[in-house]
Amino acid sequence: MTMEYKDYYKILGVSRDAKPEEIKKQYRKLAIKYHPDKTHGDKQAEEKFKEINEAYEVLGDAHKRKKYDALGADWREYERTAAGRGGADFSQWARQGGGRTFYRSYSPEDFEGFNFSDFFNAFFGGGFTGSRHAFREDIPINGRDYEARLSITLEEAYRGTRKTIALNGTQIRLTIPAGVADGQVLRVKGKGGQGRKGGASGHLYIQVAVSHDDRFERKGDDLYSDLHIPLYLALLGGEATLTTFRGTFSIRIPPETQNGKTLRLKGQGMPVFSAKDTYGDLYIRIIVDLPKKLTEEEIGLFKKLSALRQK
Repeated sequence: MTMEYKDYYKILGVSRDAKPEEIKKQYRKLAIKYHPDKTHGDKQAEEKFKEINEAYEVLGDAHKRKKYDALGADWREYERTAAGRGGADFSQWARQGGGRTFYRSYSPEDFEGFNFSDFFNAFFGGGFTGSRHAFREDIPINGRDYEARLSITLEEAYRGTRKTIALNGTQIRLTIPAGVADGQVLRVKGKGGQGRKGGASGHLYIQVAVSHDDRFERKGDDLYSDLHIPLYLALLGGEATLTTFRGTFSIRIPPETQNGKTLRLKGQGMPVFSAKDTYGDLYIRIIVDLPKKLTEEEIGLFKKLSALRQK
């Protein structure tokens, strides 16, 4: 059987000299894109999701990545020699000594517990010369990082909130800080996969989705809202009532306020994430409501006013 080499760098879309943080960032991006919760039964997407996780299992761990890179060197040597002359498949070539380091550097224990493809099952699942335990390195292996998505309201983002999610049969209580933004990723330390051989547990990364609010539009740390006032208040000025996440209070409307005018309320916007007692601003757009169902007396007064304005 000829076994196809799996290029994990190509699967994740990173270069072979990519830094660990770049690999992790790209993995998270792809994992969110192809997660079964978002693809809704798309079999091709599910296979892609499995491939992405398999690639990250290897490239996301420095020890396994080093061994995988050595495997790649052996594979290129095989393509240049044995495969180029129509020789045996890679597993046969390596077993006969064609590979320089492959069977002297790996053992199944290095990759135990992972649901790898036939590619790794074929080359790491057997065919070792000598005692495979002689090659085992008891290096701690950190647990996998988990990804999850959590939806909250804009008011919950303003005040901060506590949520509970179920993960692998365990209830995890989360504290969502005030000022969290839509799409922001929060890390919960030690709530990922369990480590092996003394390795640390992975982390849980929560991507926060802040739902739409009919009252306010958020732009960064600032809030924007419309305030409807009657024509008479816009002309004469006075007090209007405004309800925000902080409560209800009065706002002064200057005389002759024009329709569409924006008033800035300093410090009445969203709390700034991780900055104590710091807030954005609230911008209020004035919407002047024209009176309806005018009485005969009101019509007469408006006619008089119109005549006065035309003099």
